[in-house]
Amino acid sequence: MKFYIATDHAGISIKADVIGMLKSRGFDVEDLGTNSSKRVDYTDFAHKLCQKVLKDKTSQGILICGTGIGMSLAANKHRGIRAALCHDSYTASMAKAHNDANVLCFGERVVGLGVVESIIDAWCNTSFEGGRHALRVEKIEI
Repeated sequence: MKFYIATDHAGISIKADVIGMLKSRGFDVEDLGTNSSKRVDYTDFAHKLCQKVLKDKTSQGILICGTGIGMSLAANKHRGIRAALCHDSYTASMAKAHNDANVLCFGERVVGLGVVESIIDAWCNTSFEGGRHALRVEKIEI
């Protein structure tokens, strides 16, 4: 599986660690920026990532900003993107199992690297359950 990853200036400090975590698990990762702590607009990076994920239906995305809130709001404006703001492994696994989420969002200022690693493990090791959840996911796309 391929992951696209993007951050704003408030998520840059942990991006390299997250890329390392993904690569150590055998995933292909494409870094979409930013690559500086200079202030940027999170929306630009969220939109760029979502366009990539929508073109490559087998891929997943990871968006990181200060809290994860702005990135998740911007990402969810794209039809076909189901971005989940996750704070722990439980929310990450439920986002995949029940919501078929394809973009993971979290905040560098909210979760530490140990929690990030548990979020990534839960995200990568959980599959969409389908069934009754598929009907609900279809209703998201109104």
